[in-house]
Amino acid sequence: MTTALVVLLVGVLLCFYGIRSVNLALVAAGFALGFLVAEAFDADPWTQLWVGLGSGVLMWLVVSLVFRFATFVVGLATGAVVGAKLWAALSDPGTSTLLGIVLVVATAYVAALLAEKYARRALLWFTALGGASVILSGAAMLWDRGLGFLAHPDEGWQQTVMLVVWLAVAGSGWYVQRQIFRSRLGLPPKPDKPAPAAPAGPATPAAEPPASAT
Repeated sequence: MTTALVVLLVGVLLCFYGIRSVNLALVAAGFALGFLVAEAFDADPWTQLWVGLGSGVLMWLVVSLVFRFATFVVGLATGAVVGAKLWAALSDPGTSTLLGIVLVVATAYVAALLAEKYARRALLWFTALGGASVILSGAAMLWDRGLGFLAHPDEGWQQTVMLVVWLAVAGSGWYVQRQIFRSRLGLPPKPDKPAPAAPAGPATPAAEPPASAT
């Protein structure tokens, strides 16, 4: 239960708040990557948690030494998480593992390049998608009997549902971050709502012209 709640919290922070701080995004993305790697090796929940925490702290310590590469590394880590989730959604037991490795590496590299070129606009997408991946894994751990397929879908309908839920959560994170951190993303502020018009009062009858003297 505790492990699942920690995973959920990290996923929510990355999905809905990741663009706020590069340091936060680094730790959360590192945690997500380490957690998914440990999960891929069928480690027990506590091992997954400690590997995730260690990966997050290690990534932050390493990148803090060369902070100008932070955006690239966040893109790399979140891209790897996105690639791993795509692999979970699209693969089946007969699919080549090598193909999955290629997918994860290619997605991570493309995400890193996009993050380096488009900075916060690209990170908005990748933090939302990566955070949503971790949220689904945390939900699967917390409610394994009903939602376990969100982490390891086996049948075709489970893969479809997982993909739809993943994109829906990521879209929500993208929207929330875009509304909260508009200035950080270089977006113009939202226009103020026009003041409501004052209600019209009762019509005043026109004054009658004075009677002319005869």
